[in-house]
Amino acid sequence: MLAGVLLLASAGYAVSQLVRDELGPADTAGLLGLPIGVAGLVAAVAALRRPAQGTDTELVRQWAATLAVQVQESEGKVRHQLLGRDTRRIDLRYTLRAVPGRAAEAPGVGRTFRDPGGAGADPDIAGFFRATRPRRLVIAGAPGSGKTVLALELALALAADRTDTDPVPVRIPMAQWDTAHTLPELLEKHLTQALDWPAEMARRLVSHGMVLPVLDGLDEMDPPLADGSPDPDAPRAKAAVQHLNAYQKGLEAGSLVLTSRMANYEALLAREPLVDAALVVVSPVASETALTYLRDRCHDQARWQPLLDHLEAHPSCVHARTLSTPWRLGLTATVYRYHGDPADLLTLYDSGALDRHLLARYIPAAVEPAAGDPGPPLYGPTQVHRWLHHLTGHLTGTGATAHQTTDITVHGLWPSAGPGRVRMADALLTFGTISAVLPAAWLTPEPGKAAASVLALAVVCGLAAALALSPSRLDWQKRHKPGLRGPFLLGLIVNPVLATFVGVAAGLAVGVAIAAAGHPSASLVVGTVVSWVAGLGAGFRFSVATGLRGAAPTTAVVPPVALRDDTVYGLVYAVSTGLFGGLAVGGTVALILEPSTGLVVGAATAVASGQASGLSAARRYLVFLLCARRRLPFRLGRFLDWACSAGLMRYSGPAYQFRHAELQHWLAAHPDPVVSP
Repeated sequence: MLAGVLLLASAGYAVSQLVRDELGPADTAGLLGLPIGVAGLVAAVAALRRPAQGTDTELVRQWAATLAVQVQESEGKVRHQLLGRDTRRIDLRYTLRAVPGRAAEAPGVGRTFRDPGGAGADPDIAGFFRATRPRRLVIAGAPGSGKTVLALELALALAADRTDTDPVPVRIPMAQWDTAHTLPELLEKHLTQALDWPAEMARRLVSHGMVLPVLDGLDEMDPPLADGSPDPDAPRAKAAVQHLNAYQKGLEAGSLVLTSRMANYEALLAREPLVDAALVVVSPVASETALTYLRDRCHDQARWQPLLDHLEAHPSCVHARTLSTPWRLGLTATVYRYHGDPADLLTLYDSGALDRHLLARYIPAAVEPAAGDPGPPLYGPTQVHRWLHHLTGHLTGTGATAHQTTDITVHGLWPSAGPGRVRMADALLTFGTISAVLPAAWLTPEPGKAAASVLALAVVCGLAAALALSPSRLDWQKRHKPGLRGPFLLGLIVNPVLATFVGVAAGLAVGVAIAAAGHPSASLVVGTVVSWVAGLGAGFRFSVATGLRGAAPTTAVVPPVALRDDTVYGLVYAVSTGLFGGLAVGGTVALILEPSTGLVVGAATAVASGQASGLSAARRYLVFLLCARRRLPFRLGRFLDWACSAGLMRYSGPAYQFRHAELQHWLAAHPDPVVSP
């Protein structure tokens, strides 16, 4: 810090001597020594920020502990959403299935969790995984059988009961995997983009083997055939399995967990099997367990009794077989939670008809407020159905990616409202915002030149806005992280000093250009203004970015937090860039022409630079909402959060997902509500 202050004082003295033309030989030597001093300061700061030798392993283990807490927080929320407004869990059973070729050694059977009062010897999912050698596990089953729930339980159990050397389980939806990248690259990308880890920390966590990949949904990587059966070629799934076979730690196969529908995995076994892995198949929910779950969830025993009696008396009937998965049990409990006659299911004798019957009534039941909630429903069932149907179109490969996916990020939804339409509206909004400064041009001595400058700036920025990329998010909560305040405040002092001297080059270039344009008297002053203002602005921005990005995340990244932090990040960058950019340009114009013109041009520059640097994502999101008013609610984030609380959707890092793939497919196929089976 002291070195920075001394360098700042030296620079001020040098500028004053230049203005007075009193620079002597000693002063010249001092001025030439400034770059050396700056280089020394940079080296000193870099040395202070470099971790001590021999502590790399300890640092990575500390980061892994933070990641484990983050996983428990985020995945705990997802599990609660999957349970559907309830805390009742189903103890799923699974059995080891023999596969051709090399397979891992594992226990023969297992369960989700141990019954505290039971005496069963079957291991729970965490114990089953730890007993598997090598630790490569495939969880397969029928649609809705609870594969994701079982993977969640495994991730939560491993994260809660780990030693310093154990890897942290991180669940990743496989639909988002660009198979041009390897599995370690996927892990690093997920840590940085979904969990908000700095890139260097993510790379070191992965390279040290402190991340256990839990890959959810191999069956969701490729679309099915026209008849609904799995594609035996499945190019993306096949490429993913090839990456998994190549994944290893040292001389052993790398630990991982994979979930897939059984039919899809069987289709791959003959062509691209996953080697050194144990395959377990989730068993149907036992009749007694299903009955216990429904009795615990129903609020009116008399209304449910006919269905319960039938299921108890006929444990092998089509109704019992259909209601033998956690998804359909939860669906039934929600549909008939407060109203309707569950015995209506007994009039249907086909599993497909039962599914259609339940799915058609699921949204109206989910929209209904819980018993005791005051006031009417927040949204109508018809609105909710149509809004969710529109969102499914973004997941079929027509949005930001060329393949189908499961994640909905609010800042990535804008192509669904028409890419050309949104880009044009974004350009017009940018043009109009900057052009708002135009009336002030008529207060200047030369309104034509001032207006032309503002309009030119508005046109250029409007065209640039049509192609603007969304800036990355910032975890504003990191400012409270212990040990960060000191380095952050030091950066606010050191970085502007460093940036100021770097800005001298820009100032000299501007000064030379001004002198060549016929204003030699103003060249030195203009160059000084540009270098100082631009340097201070760049230094402040750099301090905010590095200070808040350089630490591990403090909270789980959920969509509301991501959207809020994007806005805060955008405002900070917009204000800093707009302020310093407007001062630099406006001050230059004021010195060359006159103050009022400089004020107008500076104000337009401030608005333009602020929008371009910090608010492009928020502006694009606002334009998207305006363009999608007839198909989506204007307060989209509020609606999606409500849908998660209602059990229709769930969080997936900073993105949203439909609660179940069956619900997503149903909504995609039905633009309007279906009131009868």
